[in-house]
Amino acid sequence: MKYGKFAHVVDRLKEPQDFRMKSSTTDILSLNDNEVSVELLKVGSIGDRVYDALLSRLISLRIAPGSRIAIDALVREFGVSQTPIRAALIRLESEGLVEKVHNIGFSAAPMPTRLHFENMFDMRLLLEPYMAENAAERSSADMMARLDVYSTAMTELTRSDAKLAYGKFALLDAKFHACIASHSGNELAAEALNRLYAHTHMFRLRYHSQVTEEAIHEHAKIVEALAAGNKAKAREAMVEHISASRARMAPFFQSLD
Repeated sequence: MKYGKFAHVVDRLKEPQDFRMKSSTTDILSLNDNEVSVELLKVGSIGDRVYDALLSRLISLRIAPGSRIAIDALVREFGVSQTPIRAALIRLESEGLVEKVHNIGFSAAPMPTRLHFENMFDMRLLLEPYMAENAAERSSADMMARLDVYSTAMTELTRSDAKLAYGKFALLDAKFHACIASHSGNELAAEALNRLYAHTHMFRLRYHSQVTEEAIHEHAKIVEALAAGNKAKAREAMVEHISASRARMAPFFQSLD
């Protein structure tokens, strides 16, 4: 199979042990839980980093489903004002991970039901293979470069045992799939996928390295098909990935009800 100008992307994905992510993420992953959130705030936008820190805690269940989120405590811990914290919580509320109750405040959302997860995977199987097929036909240097960045970063995260890595992996996984969707040429389908918030909820189900390691190998097959512009292979690889993800998570969401 020929990959043309995208051959370097496929080659790196086939040899993940050679990946090296040149960013501050590796340093952050070496920190303990008390240092992580403050260190995250030193990189990039304060608002975005507050959001990332809280999202990481919610996904890894360091903030347990249903537990109250005290803004004053976060102000003291992060060393920022209430404004970016409230903005992050409102954003997380729109994504279904946080709930706000009048006169009580914010709390972590309860875990979605078994039926919700069943419906979510059904919807993904309807949308994502179709979007992967379209993206293969419309494959571009921009899409492949973005997928290369996300794949490299996810591989690097698997080398760390830090709790932060799992939450960051979920964010990158969501960006990987959103990238393919955004290049499918169907904005409505991409928006529908985005509203599922599938990855943020799914990664709350199971904290295990198997989830990330297997996903990386499945992503590589998807990227290989996209790089080759092979529509049928892209659809097939996406179906296999979502079906495998469902099989990995099913024992956990089936016990929710």
